[in-house]
Amino acid sequence: MIRVLVVEDDPVAADAHRLYVERVAGFSVSGVAHTGAEAKRFVEQHPIDLLLLDLYLPDAHGLQISRAIRATNPNIDVIAVTSARDLAMVRAAVSAGVVQYLLKPFTFATLRDKLERYAQFRDTVTAAGEAAGQADVDRALATLRGTEGIGLPKGMSADTLESVVAALRETPEGLSAVGAASAVGISRVTARRYLEHLADTGTVVRRPQYGQVGRPELFYRLA
Repeated sequence: MIRVLVVEDDPVAADAHRLYVERVAGFSVSGVAHTGAEAKRFVEQHPIDLLLLDLYLPDAHGLQISRAIRATNPNIDVIAVTSARDLAMVRAAVSAGVVQYLLKPFTFATLRDKLERYAQFRDTVTAAGEAAGQADVDRALATLRGTEGIGLPKGMSADTLESVVAALRETPEGLSAVGAASAVGISRVTARRYLEHLADTGTVVRRPQYGQVGRPELFYRLA
């Protein structure tokens, strides 16, 4: 389980964030802190893997808290939760160890997506051994960025790619090109092109499914 500390000064929001995190498989909430000082004390007394950290706390800025905690606990990662849309703040957050940036207000589905991407990234970078090459490193980082971080061939749309990925998330057993086309509302040829691109970048895996007659049909599922 990935152990999470929710840091949020608004009690109602803090409780909502806690409930959201606990609904995501593989994550558990170890505690809730309402100030930066509470967060630092909690981390000193309990093992934590991830901070879900509001940036505007009553006693300190969240990035100050992130830096202070990570100075002595560098393996703790941070997902920033804020209404700040200032790109300078985003840049500062990255320098303070923030791996994901979540804008308020957000839905459960949005938080779940961020947490699942973080879990995939964590599984990749904590595995034993070394990366085989640049592609492996790029693939690990792409799990945090999502499809926005994947370079698209000419003529392909990021919005359509995200729709295909969303359809695959809803179907863990995988989709054929026909199934993806039906789910997204595009042609089978177009769906296959996007699915093959995702397979080439390591985001999905292909597998043949044999029917009663004819050639096997390819199915694609998220890696």
